[in-house]
Amino acid sequence: MAAPLSAQDVHRTYHLGGHDLPVLRGVNLEVQAGEKVFLCGQSGAGKTTLLYVLGGLEKPSQGDVQVHGKSLYHGAAKARAEMRNRTMGFVFQHYFLLPELTALENVCLPAMIGGRKAEARARELLDRVGLSQRLGHLPTELSGGEQQRVAIARALINDPGILYADEPTGNLDASTGAGVIDMLLKVVDESKKTLVVVTHDQNLARRGDRRLVLKQGVLVEE
Repeated sequence: MAAPLSAQDVHRTYHLGGHDLPVLRGVNLEVQAGEKVFLCGQSGAGKTTLLYVLGGLEKPSQGDVQVHGKSLYHGAAKARAEMRNRTMGFVFQHYFLLPELTALENVCLPAMIGGRKAEARARELLDRVGLSQRLGHLPTELSGGEQQRVAIARALINDPGILYADEPTGNLDASTGAGVIDMLLKVVDESKKTLVVVTHDQNLARRGDRRLVLKQGVLVEE
């Protein structure tokens, strides 16, 4: 059986001001089902670029990513978007909640995009992340930690096999961030999800099954 996520010889080069800026220089990675992998590296090392390539959000200059044995980049953009919606969930540093929607509506959004009704599941997920009393609140009425919990529930709404988190505690104080990570790891374990996290926090990175460091455009296991 194919691994849920694999990358083969992934390169990503940006063209800026007439110059080439290689960020990823041949990344190879295989993540097993239920594994929690933390990606680290210095600022500007390309961690977020790698996460976006793995998640189908940014096309590599060379190489490919496979999700459950299917190529993410050798098909049409529409097929890639459908695969992303169906098999992946995303948690970002800046939450990206729509300000005019309630917590419940924000969580339902990915399911609606996929043509599904999911209010009951959204209520269940918000209860699991401790926000059953905040369903009707707008993002501006929620704390940063609460907004990130909404974002985690939203990432889970389509029951994806893979969760990606890009600096999920980057906008939170240490105590709030620790609580959010505790909750995220608990939900991931209970749901048997595969998790890939980008973080600069070395203490956080030690909580995964594997810690990989991006150095000079390639991954090194430490």
